[in-house]
Order: sequence, then structure tokens, then C-alpha cells
Amino acid sequence: MYYRSYGPDFSGGIRGGFRDSFRNGSALTRLIYINCGMFLGITLLYIPFLLMGYKGIYYDMLLEWLGVPADPGYLLYRPWTVVTYMFTHFGFLHLLFNMLWLYWFGKFFLGYFRERQLVGVYLLGGIAGAALFILCYNIFPYFDRITRLSSWAIGASASVMAIVFAVCTYLPQQRIYLFLIGPVKLIYLALFTVIIDLLSIQSGNAGGHIAHLGGAAFGWLFACNIRRGRDWATWITRPYDWWKRKKSPRRKMHVKYRRPQGSPGAGASQKQQSERINEILDKISRSGYESLTSEEKELLFRSGRH
Repeated sequence: MYYRSYGPDFSGGIRGGFRDSFRNGSALTRLIYINCGMFLGITLLYIPFLLMGYKGIYYDMLLEWLGVPADPGYLLYRPWTVVTYMFTHFGFLHLLFNMLWLYWFGKFFLGYFRERQLVGVYLLGGIAGAALFILCYNIFPYFDRITRLSSWAIGASASVMAIVFAVCTYLPQQRIYLFLIGPVKLIYLALFTVIIDLLSIQSGNAGGHIAHLGGAAFGWLFACNIRRGRDWATWITRPYDWWKRKKSPRRKMHVKYRRPQGSPGAGASQKQQSERINEILDKISRSGYESLTSEEKELLFRSGRH
């Protein structure tokens, strides 16, 4: 069930529905949409290159312009790749598993933290993963010069790992149910994931696993500092805070119910209804639309048609 004035409404078409869902949805919804949109655009643009016989050139070109390079010299000429790489996927399964993990643990995250913190941990976790990837490829002899000059990293894995480890560190004793395994504490899931990434550094995707560890480290640090009253996601999320305030449904409700002084109907009942709508919107921002009661959903729907 979707609320017409707050959630996505596909009655006007798929394009309008996705646009409304992106604008009015949570930060988690937007992150998933951006990743999926990037993948769809990359895949659609691949078709004409494939038909013209430039199959290999296309992905090599995108890798250089969207992926983060292991060589600092390349990075100086393409600094934006520190951000673009964490939204770029070339394979469908790569995208699918990253988005599933992002959705599952993103919902967990939003149950205890704010949306802007989700965005901050995603971005800073991705940057931390890129930093550790570049650092390791340039200081350890295992990665020679040829390997360094021909290595790039793409994918949301480091960002997702930051969110996963923020949740696992903040709620270490929380249990989740895994298929064919049963209840598992989050702390054990985190430890298992770290061990797998460490053992996989010797594989062909060493850079990817190193980036995972960088993202995981930031998620752990974020949760540890939150307990001490320090929010490491604040400085990078200020533009998101500004955009969120500008698009806030709560502000729109205030405008909708504001009437000139002395006008008919401007009284206590109107003020109470406005306050009730704002309380419902606050509840949505904390717990999501699904947490509303039937009466609250009906009131919110009627206010949208006022």
C-alpha cells in the first residue's frame, strides 16, 4: 500500500512513479536507485558499442573513468572516481548481492540511526575502502608496478560493508536467522566476513577484498564513536541535510495549513490537525511508513487530498 502524497504513486506511469519514489523515499531507497540506475545506463550504452564491434574498449574506457585506480598518478587526473566507483557495477550478480546486503542492513541501520548518517557511512565507508585499496597496492611488494598500473576497483561493496559493520558493532548481540543455519549473532557474522576477506586477498580480486576491509573498518569506527557521542558522518552529509529540509513533506504541510489571520476556519481544530500530521510525518522518518496504524494512514491520505 502506498500513500499518494508521501510514497511512490505509479498510477501516473512508471516514470512518474519512480521519480516520486526517489524524491519522497528514504535515503536507502535513493542509494539503491542510484546504483541500479547507473547499472542500467551502463548496460544500455553498451549495446551500440557491442554492435559496432567495440565490446572490450567500452568497459575498459568506463573502468578508467568511473573506477578508482590503484595508482595515485591516475587518481590525480580523475579524483571523482573515489565517489563514482562506489556506484558502478558491470555485472548483474555483483549489483544484486550488493543491493540485497544494502537493503537488509540498511533497514537495520535506519532503525537506530538517521538517514543522513546512512548516507554518510555509505560515502565515507566507500572512501575508506578506496584509500586502503590504494595504500596497500603501493606499499606492499606483493603488488608489483605492473599490477598496480592495471588495477581499478568498482562496486558498492566497501560502502555496504561499512553499513554492515556499523550495525554489527552497535548491536553485537542481535540475532538474525540465516537459511540452513539458524540464529546467528551479528558479531559472529562480522568476524566471519572479515576472515573470508582476509583469506581472499590471495585471490584474483585482492583489491576488492582489501576495499571491503577498509569499509568495514570505517563502519566499526563510526559505531564506536557514536557510543562516545561523536558522529563521524556529520561533515559529509551537510549537503544532504540541506536537500532533505528543502524537500521535507513536513515543511509542505506547514505551508498547506497556514492561513491568514482572521480568515474563516483558522482556529484551534486546524492547528491540532496540523500538529497531528507533523507527528505522523515524524513517525515515518523514524520508523518508516509501514509502522503507521490504519487510522494514521487514513488521516495522512485525507490530508493529502485537502
